[in-house]
Amino acid sequence: MGLDDKLDERKLKILQAIIRNYLETGEPVGSRTISKYTDLNLSSATIRNEMSDLEELGYILQPHTSAGRIPSDKGYRLYVDQMMLEKEEQLNQATQEVKEMQKILLEREDKMEATLKQMAKMLAANTNYATLISAPQVKGNKLKFIQLSRLDASQLLATIVVEGNVIKNSMIRVEEPLDDESILKLNMLLNTNLNGLPVEEISLAMISKLKAHAGVHDTIVSEVMEVISTVIREDEDVEIYTSGTTNIFKYPELADNQRASELITTFEEKNLLNELFQESLEDESGTGIQVYIGNETPIKTMKDCSVVTATYELEEGMKGTIGIVGPRRMDYDKVISTLKTLKQQLDIIYKK
Repeated sequence: MGLDDKLDERKLKILQAIIRNYLETGEPVGSRTISKYTDLNLSSATIRNEMSDLEELGYILQPHTSAGRIPSDKGYRLYVDQMMLEKEEQLNQATQEVKEMQKILLEREDKMEATLKQMAKMLAANTNYATLISAPQVKGNKLKFIQLSRLDASQLLATIVVEGNVIKNSMIRVEEPLDDESILKLNMLLNTNLNGLPVEEISLAMISKLKAHAGVHDTIVSEVMEVISTVIREDEDVEIYTSGTTNIFKYPELADNQRASELITTFEEKNLLNELFQESLEDESGTGIQVYIGNETPIKTMKDCSVVTATYELEEGMKGTIGIVGPRRMDYDKVISTLKTLKQQLDIIYKK
Protein backbone atom coordinates (compact mmCIF):
# COMPACT_ATOMS: atom_id res chain seq x y z
CA MET A 1 0.00 0.00 0.00
CA GLY A 2 1.47 3.37 -1.00
CA LEU A 3 1.49 6.49 1.10
CA ASP A 4 -1.62 8.71 0.90
CA ASP A 5 -0.81 12.01 -0.86
CA LYS A 6 -2.48 13.90 2.03
CA LEU A 7 -0.37 12.11 4.62
CA ASP A 8 2.70 14.28 5.15
CA GLU A 9 5.66 13.35 7.38
CA ARG A 10 4.16 15.07 10.45
CA LYS A 11 0.84 13.23 10.17
CA LEU A 12 2.70 9.94 9.60
CA LYS A 13 4.80 10.44 12.77
CA ILE A 14 1.69 11.25 14.79
CA LEU A 15 -0.10 8.18 13.39
CA GLN A 16 2.89 5.96 14.22
CA ALA A 17 2.97 7.41 17.76
CA ILE A 18 -0.76 6.75 18.22
CA ILE A 19 -0.41 3.14 17.05
CA ARG A 20 2.71 2.40 19.14
CA ASN A 21 1.09 3.91 22.23
CA TYR A 22 -2.17 2.01 21.67
CA LEU A 23 -0.26 -1.26 21.13
CA GLU A 24 1.50 -0.73 24.48
CA THR A 25 -1.47 0.38 26.59
CA GLY A 26 -4.63 -0.81 24.84
CA GLU A 27 -6.19 2.56 25.75
CA PRO A 28 -7.45 5.29 23.36
CA VAL A 29 -4.72 7.88 22.80
CA GLY A 30 -5.22 11.63 23.38
CA SER A 31 -3.36 14.64 22.00
CA ARG A 32 -1.63 15.36 25.33
CA THR A 33 -0.11 11.86 25.37
CA ILE A 34 1.15 12.29 21.81
CA SER A 35 2.71 15.69 22.62
CA LYS A 36 4.87 13.90 25.23
CA TYR A 37 5.43 10.82 23.09
CA THR A 38 6.99 12.39 19.98
CA ASP A 39 9.98 14.66 19.31
CA LEU A 40 7.93 16.96 17.07
CA ASN A 41 7.59 19.72 19.74
CA LEU A 42 4.00 20.45 18.72
CA SER A 43 1.27 21.92 20.89
CA SER A 44 -1.73 19.81 21.93
CA ALA A 45 -3.94 22.06 19.77
CA THR A 46 -1.85 21.39 16.64
CA ILE A 47 -1.83 17.67 17.37
CA ARG A 48 -5.62 17.71 17.81
CA ASN A 49 -5.98 19.30 14.38
CA GLU A 50 -3.69 16.70 12.82
CA MET A 51 -5.59 13.90 14.58
CA SER A 52 -8.87 15.26 13.16
CA ASP A 53 -7.34 15.14 9.68
CA LEU A 54 -6.13 11.55 10.28
CA GLU A 55 -9.65 10.63 11.37
CA GLU A 56 -11.11 12.19 8.20
CA LEU A 57 -8.61 10.23 6.12
CA GLY A 58 -9.77 7.03 7.86
CA TYR A 59 -6.52 6.12 9.65
CA ILE A 60 -7.84 6.51 13.22
CA LEU A 61 -11.22 6.22 14.98
CA GLN A 62 -12.74 7.93 18.03
CA PRO A 63 -14.62 5.56 20.33
CA HIS A 64 -17.88 7.14 21.56
CA THR A 65 -16.85 6.76 25.20
CA SER A 66 -13.50 8.49 24.91
CA ALA A 67 -11.85 11.69 23.74
CA GLY A 68 -8.86 9.63 22.57
CA ARG A 69 -8.36 7.86 19.26
CA ILE A 70 -7.53 4.27 18.26
CA PRO A 71 -6.10 2.98 14.96
CA SER A 72 -8.44 1.79 12.20
CA ASP A 73 -7.69 -1.23 10.01
CA LYS A 74 -6.46 1.22 7.38
CA GLY A 75 -4.09 2.75 9.97
CA TYR A 76 -2.78 -0.66 11.03
CA ARG A 77 -2.23 -1.64 7.39
CA LEU A 78 -0.16 1.49 6.71
CA TYR A 79 1.83 0.94 9.90
CA VAL A 80 2.62 -2.69 9.03
CA ASP A 81 3.52 -1.85 5.41
CA GLN A 82 5.87 0.94 6.55
CA MET A 83 7.44 -1.36 9.13
CA MET A 84 7.99 -4.07 6.50
CA LEU A 85 9.62 -1.52 4.20
CA GLU A 86 11.97 -0.42 6.98
CA LYS A 87 12.85 -4.05 7.77
CA GLU A 88 13.49 -4.72 4.08
CA GLU A 89 15.79 -1.69 3.89
CA GLN A 90 17.68 -2.94 6.95
CA LEU A 91 18.04 -6.40 5.40
CA ASN A 92 19.14 -4.91 2.07
CA GLN A 93 21.76 -2.85 3.88
CA ALA A 94 22.90 -5.94 5.77
CA THR A 95 23.06 -7.88 2.48
CA GLN A 96 25.28 -5.18 0.97
CA GLU A 97 27.49 -5.33 4.06
CA VAL A 98 27.75 -9.11 3.63
CA LYS A 99 28.86 -8.68 -0.01
CA GLU A 100 31.52 -6.18 1.03
CA MET A 101 32.57 -8.48 3.87
CA GLN A 102 32.87 -11.42 1.44
CA LYS A 103 35.23 -9.41 -0.76
CA ILE A 104 37.38 -8.37 2.21
CA LEU A 105 37.40 -11.92 3.59
CA LEU A 106 38.45 -13.43 0.26
CA GLU A 107 41.38 -11.01 0.12
CA ARG A 108 42.23 -11.76 3.75
CA GLU A 109 41.96 -15.55 3.23
CA ASP A 110 44.32 -15.34 0.23
CA LYS A 111 46.76 -13.37 2.35
CA MET A 112 46.41 -15.83 5.24
CA GLU A 113 46.96 -18.88 3.00
CA ALA A 114 50.10 -17.35 1.49
CA THR A 115 51.34 -16.37 4.96
CA LEU A 116 50.80 -19.84 6.44
CA LYS A 117 52.49 -21.59 3.49
CA GLN A 118 55.46 -19.24 3.75
CA MET A 119 55.73 -19.79 7.49
CA ALA A 120 55.64 -23.57 7.07
CA LYS A 121 58.54 -23.31 4.60
CA MET A 122 60.48 -20.96 6.88
CA LEU A 123 60.00 -23.27 9.87
CA ALA A 124 61.17 -26.31 7.90
CA ALA A 125 64.29 -24.48 6.68
CA ASN A 126 65.04 -23.08 10.15
CA THR A 127 64.63 -26.33 12.11
CA ASN A 128 65.47 -29.03 9.52
CA TYR A 129 62.32 -30.88 10.60
CA ALA A 130 58.94 -31.44 8.94
CA THR A 131 56.39 -28.72 9.68
CA LEU A 132 52.63 -28.31 9.47
CA ILE A 133 50.29 -25.39 10.13
CA SER A 134 46.49 -25.50 10.28
CA ALA A 135 44.31 -22.66 9.07
CA PRO A 136 42.43 -20.95 11.92
CA GLN A 137 39.09 -22.40 13.04
CA VAL A 138 36.31 -20.78 15.01
CA LYS A 139 35.03 -22.61 18.08
CA GLY A 140 31.59 -22.04 19.57
CA ASN A 141 30.25 -20.35 16.45
CA LYS A 142 27.48 -17.82 16.93
CA LEU A 143 25.20 -16.97 14.04
CA LYS A 144 25.61 -13.35 12.96
CA PHE A 145 23.32 -13.06 9.95
CA ILE A 146 21.08 -15.13 7.66
CA GLN A 147 19.99 -13.89 4.24
CA LEU A 148 17.64 -15.59 1.79
CA SER A 149 17.55 -14.03 -1.66
CA ARG A 150 15.94 -15.10 -4.94
CA LEU A 151 18.19 -16.38 -7.71
CA ASP A 152 15.34 -17.34 -10.03
CA ALA A 153 11.79 -18.74 -9.83
CA SER A 154 12.99 -22.14 -8.58
CA GLN A 155 16.06 -21.25 -6.48
CA LEU A 156 16.94 -19.25 -3.39
CA LEU A 157 20.44 -18.37 -2.23
CA ALA A 158 20.99 -18.87 1.49
CA THR A 159 23.92 -16.86 2.93
CA ILE A 160 24.92 -17.77 6.48
CA VAL A 161 27.45 -15.63 8.38
CA VAL A 162 28.83 -16.93 11.68
CA GLU A 163 31.21 -15.55 14.29
CA GLY A 164 34.71 -15.12 12.92
CA ASN A 165 33.04 -13.92 9.69
CA VAL A 166 32.85 -17.43 8.26
CA ILE A 167 30.47 -17.25 5.29
CA LYS A 168 28.61 -20.15 3.71
CA ASN A 169 26.48 -19.82 0.57
CA SER A 170 24.11 -22.56 -0.54
CA MET A 171 21.36 -22.99 -3.15
CA ILE A 172 17.88 -23.97 -1.98
CA ARG A 173 15.39 -25.28 -4.54
CA VAL A 174 11.74 -24.23 -4.15
CA GLU A 175 8.74 -25.93 -5.74
CA GLU A 176 6.82 -22.69 -6.19
CA PRO A 177 8.19 -19.14 -6.66
CA LEU A 178 8.23 -17.01 -3.50
CA ASP A 179 7.14 -13.39 -3.60
CA ASP A 180 9.22 -10.62 -2.00
CA GLU A 181 7.00 -10.41 1.09
CA SER A 182 7.35 -14.17 1.81
CA ILE A 183 11.15 -13.98 1.49
CA LEU A 184 11.24 -10.91 3.74
CA LYS A 185 9.09 -12.63 6.38
CA LEU A 186 11.34 -15.73 6.31
CA ASN A 187 14.44 -13.53 6.71
CA MET A 188 12.83 -11.72 9.64
CA LEU A 189 11.75 -15.02 11.24
CA LEU A 190 15.21 -16.60 10.95
CA ASN A 191 17.21 -13.54 12.03
CA THR A 192 14.92 -12.63 14.93
CA ASN A 193 15.19 -16.14 16.40
CA LEU A 194 18.76 -17.17 15.51
CA ASN A 195 21.01 -14.09 15.41
CA GLY A 196 23.62 -14.16 18.19
CA LEU A 197 22.78 -17.77 19.07
CA PRO A 198 25.63 -20.32 19.42
CA VAL A 199 25.15 -22.95 16.71
CA GLU A 200 25.27 -25.79 19.23
CA GLU A 201 22.29 -24.30 21.11
CA ILE A 202 19.93 -24.74 18.17
CA SER A 203 17.60 -27.52 19.34
CA LEU A 204 15.03 -29.69 17.60
CA ALA A 205 12.32 -27.88 19.56
CA MET A 206 13.55 -24.53 18.22
CA ILE A 207 13.62 -25.86 14.65
CA SER A 208 10.07 -27.21 15.06
CA LYS A 209 8.91 -23.82 16.34
CA LEU A 210 10.50 -22.02 13.36
CA LYS A 211 8.96 -24.49 10.92
CA ALA A 212 5.53 -23.97 12.51
CA HIS A 213 5.86 -20.19 12.12
CA ALA A 214 7.05 -20.62 8.52
CA GLY A 215 3.85 -22.54 7.65
CA VAL A 216 3.85 -23.67 4.02
CA HIS A 217 7.53 -22.64 3.75
CA ASP A 218 8.67 -25.03 6.51
CA THR A 219 10.88 -27.02 4.11
CA ILE A 220 12.93 -23.87 3.43
CA VAL A 221 13.60 -23.53 7.18
CA SER A 222 14.75 -27.18 7.22
CA GLU A 223 17.13 -26.49 4.31
CA VAL A 224 18.59 -23.41 6.03
CA MET A 225 19.21 -25.49 9.17
CA GLU A 226 21.01 -28.06 7.03
CA VAL A 227 23.23 -25.29 5.60
CA ILE A 228 24.02 -24.14 9.15
CA SER A 229 25.01 -27.68 10.14
CA THR A 230 27.37 -27.91 7.13
CA VAL A 231 29.20 -24.81 8.41
CA ILE A 232 30.08 -26.83 11.53
CA ARG A 233 31.09 -29.93 9.57
CA GLU A 234 33.27 -27.94 7.18
CA ASP A 235 34.91 -26.14 10.08
CA GLU A 236 35.98 -29.53 11.44
CA ASP A 237 37.64 -30.39 8.09
CA VAL A 238 40.35 -27.78 8.45
CA GLU A 239 42.98 -26.86 5.83
CA ILE A 240 46.53 -27.93 6.76
CA TYR A 241 49.72 -26.66 5.10
CA THR A 242 52.87 -28.80 5.27
CA SER A 243 56.52 -28.32 4.34
CA GLY A 244 59.88 -30.05 4.77
CA THR A 245 58.59 -33.62 4.74
CA THR A 246 61.78 -34.78 3.00
CA ASN A 247 63.77 -33.51 6.00
CA ILE A 248 62.69 -36.79 7.66
CA PHE A 249 65.22 -38.64 5.47
CA LYS A 250 68.07 -36.73 7.16
CA TYR A 251 67.62 -38.82 10.33
CA PRO A 252 68.64 -42.50 9.99
CA GLU A 253 66.16 -43.70 12.64
CA LEU A 254 63.30 -42.37 10.48
CA ALA A 255 64.78 -42.94 7.04
CA ASP A 256 64.15 -46.67 6.47
CA ASN A 257 61.63 -47.31 3.71
CA GLN A 258 58.64 -48.38 5.81
CA ARG A 259 58.86 -45.61 8.44
CA ALA A 260 59.53 -42.89 5.89
CA SER A 261 56.73 -44.10 3.64
CA GLU A 262 54.23 -44.13 6.53
CA LEU A 263 55.23 -40.62 7.61
CA ILE A 264 55.05 -39.21 4.08
CA THR A 265 51.58 -40.77 3.66
CA THR A 266 50.47 -39.19 6.94
CA PHE A 267 51.55 -35.77 5.71
CA GLU A 268 49.83 -36.28 2.35
CA GLU A 269 46.60 -37.63 3.87
CA LYS A 270 46.14 -34.48 5.92
CA ASN A 271 42.91 -35.64 7.52
CA LEU A 272 45.07 -38.02 9.62
CA LEU A 273 46.61 -34.95 11.29
CA ASN A 274 43.23 -33.62 12.47
CA GLU A 275 43.19 -35.68 15.66
CA LEU A 276 46.57 -34.28 16.68
CA PHE A 277 45.47 -30.73 15.97
CA GLN A 278 42.14 -31.08 17.77
CA GLU A 279 43.93 -32.35 20.87
CA SER A 280 46.30 -29.40 20.70
CA LEU A 281 43.42 -26.91 20.34
CA GLU A 282 41.65 -28.40 23.37
CA ASP A 283 44.74 -28.07 25.61
CA GLU A 284 43.71 -26.02 28.64
CA SER A 285 47.20 -25.68 30.15
CA GLY A 286 47.40 -22.04 29.10
CA THR A 287 50.85 -22.33 27.53
CA GLY A 288 49.60 -23.24 24.07
CA ILE A 289 52.64 -25.54 23.67
CA GLN A 290 52.31 -29.35 23.62
CA VAL A 291 55.19 -31.84 23.37
CA TYR A 292 54.46 -35.44 22.28
CA ILE A 293 57.36 -37.90 22.57
CA GLY A 294 57.13 -41.23 20.75
CA ASN A 295 54.02 -43.18 21.71
CA GLU A 296 52.47 -40.10 23.35
CA THR A 297 51.37 -38.77 19.96
CA PRO A 298 47.80 -39.71 18.96
CA ILE A 299 49.03 -40.64 15.45
CA LYS A 300 50.38 -44.22 15.30
CA THR A 301 52.62 -43.59 12.28
CA MET A 302 54.49 -40.95 14.34
CA LYS A 303 55.33 -43.29 17.26
CA ASP A 304 59.05 -43.05 16.40
CA CYS A 305 58.94 -39.24 16.28
CA SER A 306 58.58 -36.31 18.60
CA VAL A 307 55.94 -33.71 17.79
CA VAL A 308 55.78 -30.20 19.25
CA THR A 309 52.63 -28.16 18.65
CA ALA A 310 51.72 -24.58 19.42
CA THR A 311 48.24 -23.08 19.38
CA TYR A 312 47.93 -19.59 17.95
CA GLU A 313 44.85 -17.44 18.55
CA LEU A 314 43.61 -14.62 16.36
CA GLU A 315 40.64 -12.26 16.53
CA GLU A 316 37.18 -13.47 17.58
CA GLY A 317 38.50 -16.70 19.10
CA MET A 318 39.96 -18.04 15.84
CA LYS A 319 42.51 -20.72 16.68
CA GLY A 320 44.97 -22.78 14.68
CA THR A 321 47.93 -25.07 15.31
CA ILE A 322 51.59 -25.04 14.28
CA GLY A 323 53.38 -28.40 14.48
CA ILE A 324 56.99 -29.56 14.12
CA VAL A 325 57.77 -33.27 13.54
CA GLY A 326 61.25 -34.69 13.98
CA PRO A 327 63.20 -37.48 15.66
CA ARG A 328 62.99 -38.09 19.41
CA ARG A 329 66.42 -36.43 19.67
CA MET A 330 65.14 -33.12 18.27
CA ASP A 331 66.45 -29.83 19.67
CA TYR A 332 63.45 -29.17 21.96
CA ASP A 333 64.78 -25.87 23.31
CA LYS A 334 65.23 -24.40 19.83
CA VAL A 335 61.89 -25.76 18.56
CA ILE A 336 59.86 -24.40 21.49
CA SER A 337 61.56 -20.98 21.31
CA THR A 338 60.96 -20.84 17.55
CA LEU A 339 57.27 -21.70 17.98
CA LYS A 340 56.76 -19.06 20.66
CA THR A 341 58.31 -16.41 18.39
CA LEU A 342 56.26 -17.58 15.42
CA LYS A 343 53.01 -17.36 17.40
CA GLN A 344 53.71 -13.68 18.09
CA GLN A 345 54.70 -12.96 14.47
CA LEU A 346 51.58 -14.65 13.11
CA ASP A 347 49.37 -12.60 15.40
CA ILE A 348 51.02 -9.34 14.25
CA ILE A 349 50.93 -10.24 10.53
CA TYR A 350 47.27 -11.28 10.62
CA LYS A 351 46.09 -8.14 12.41
CA LYS A 352 47.77 -5.73 9.98
